[in-house]
Amino acid sequence: KIVSGSRDETIKIWDASNQQCLATLQGHSFYVFSASFSKDGSKIVSGSADKTVKIWDVNTQECLATLEGHSETVYSVSFSKDGNKIVSGSE
Repeated sequence: KIVSGSRDETIKIWDASNQQCLATLQGHSFYVFSASFSKDGSKIVSGSADKTVKIWDVNTQECLATLEGHSETVYSVSFSKDGNKIVSGSE
């Protein structure tokens, strides 16, 4: 699977073998600049120009948490190797 973020404010999960969209996650209110799977593939973290970081459940496609604290666009997000922490980068 591949995950992508877009200027249309969505996150898409793709099947890498056939290039089909498996799911579209909605919840950000501005461009999504970064999205990444957790190591086990059960969660996605996303960062947006709406200044938030969101954590998503891949199976239910629901937003589990919205993290606020950045004062500018979030350009980069990633899970730690053990999946217990998230790092995010902003302007």
